[in-house]
Amino acid sequence: RRMFPTFQVKIFGMDPMADYMLLMDFVPVDDKRYRQAASPGRYAFHSSSWLVAGKADPATPGRVHYHPDSPAKGAQWMKQIVSFDKLKLTNNLLDDNGHIILNSMHRYQPRFHVVYVDPRKDSEKYAEENFKTFTLLRFSLQITQLKIASNPFAKGFRDCDPEDWPRNHRPGALPLMSAFARSRNPVSSPAHQNGTEK
Repeated sequence: RRMFPTFQVKIFGMDPMADYMLLMDFVPVDDKRYRQAASPGRYAFHSSSWLVAGKADPATPGRVHYHPDSPAKGAQWMKQIVSFDKLKLTNNLLDDNGHIILNSMHRYQPRFHVVYVDPRKDSEKYAEENFKTFTLLRFSLQITQLKIASNPFAKGFRDCDPEDWPRNHRPGALPLMSAFARSRNPVSSPAHQNGTEK
């Protein structure tokens, strides 16, 4: 399945003429397996919680999803919001489609990576300097609510119409994350103009 909500990012501060690759991966949050405990009431899942159900299953094959436009010039990445709408997740350990394989009922941390394509012949010497990783917020109950509100087949799980939901829980209301890269040192976090770190 495609990941929901779709990860979107606005990037600025890149060298417009340099090449960059954008990619995502997922790492386990812990070594536990979970089950979902619903609150009382058949369809009242809005206040559900995650309960530890045992030790985590064996780790799945580590995979990375490259944005299909990679590599591209910094100017291209910065001119509009970049969407990872082709990223698909699966729990099929035998998947041969290149999808990200995750264990069901486990918690993961999505990570976004910006990789500067270094044109130097000895670029491997600078590999540690040529990428920057951004760790995203963990999926939470708010994401569960957003999925229920956005799914036309989940009417039975909604207590009310999505239009009656608080504005910050409506589909499309999640804040947009921004990623940063500097033009001279493509993978450093930028500083404010007054010199303080951002």
